Amino acid sequence: MKKLNLDKQDSEAINNAINHWEKDGLLNAEQAQNLRLSITIKGFDWMRLAKYSFWIALFCGIVALVSLLINESIITLLKQLYKIPDSVFCLTSTLFAFLSFYYGQYRTKKHPEKVFSNQTMIFFGVLFTSIAILFLGKTFNDHLGHFSILILLATFVYGFLAFYLQSRLIWFFALLALGCWFGTETGYQTNWDYYFLGMNYPLRFFVFGFLIVLSYFLIANKSWFRNFGDLTYIAGLSYLFISLWVLSLIGNLNNLDTWWHVKQINLIYWSIFTLIIGIGWLLYGLKNADAIAREFGITFILIFFYTKYFELFWTHSNKTIFFSILALSFWLIGRRAEKIWNIKK
Repeated sequence: MKKLNLDKQDSEAINNAINHWEKDGLLNAEQAQNLRLSITIKGFDWMRLAKYSFWIALFCGIVALVSLLINESIITLLKQLYKIPDSVFCLTSTLFAFLSFYYGQYRTKKHPEKVFSNQTMIFFGVLFTSIAILFLGKTFNDHLGHFSILILLATFVYGFLAFYLQSRLIWFFALLALGCWFGTETGYQTNWDYYFLGMNYPLRFFVFGFLIVLSYFLIANKSWFRNFGDLTYIAGLSYLFISLWVLSLIGNLNNLDTWWHVKQINLIYWSIFTLIIGIGWLLYGLKNADAIAREFGITFILIFFYTKYFELFWTHSNKTIFFSILALSFWLIGRRAEKIWNIKK
């Protein structure tokens, strides 16, 4: 009999399930023992090593590319290449993007187990697509001031490719590009003023994140959207809660210079507003068994309170007392989390 080769965490979870079924009489002792013997523990987590190795490879590749571009001889060569029309660079990048996506999909179908190397090829496709769109903009307008149009084009291209190839990685970049477009477009419409419809950037992105979350709830049950639902939900909540955290610090002020001269007590209503949203989202997650909402709510509330703790007491408190209280609070949180974990186990 071929044994399951699992990591330690997965094997512990399965053994706990077997013990539970044996205790409830769903399995007899012999069946339970046979199931336990069918599991072996991996000696090393090669999957994690593969993931980190590909991340490091991408990082090193980017560093190598930057090092190449700052080399004087290469710069001289690039100056000669600059005479080449932008349309040629656009077409070349489009070709490389197509080959990267095609090869990535081919490997995904032929070698689905090679997740990270396949995703790396898809990532290069995304990168070459952005370069192609950049040179497309330079081809039609060498002094394009309204560059957010290019970002919007990238959003639509990534969205189409994500659905066509059913790639969650490309959909992630589509959501990222959508956020970049929203920020740059609202800035362009106000001639890069601090406010858009009376909102600074954090407040704008709070509304933006709310609209993404609302869109998720409206189409989450659609079959065509199911592969991208949770990723969209997480992206929307990330935009929303990061914006809320910044709002709890600076409110709807226009810049840091203004914030520096404003007393924090004058921004207390923003803190109350953000805390109400966090607690409300946590309660929603608990009531509806929504793990994503629950975890975002808990994480945000903890970040909020620790931020306020540093904000209010760092300057005027004794550092021994300050860090002692901090250590005690984390110990209490860890103790409570351990207790909940043991109950679930």
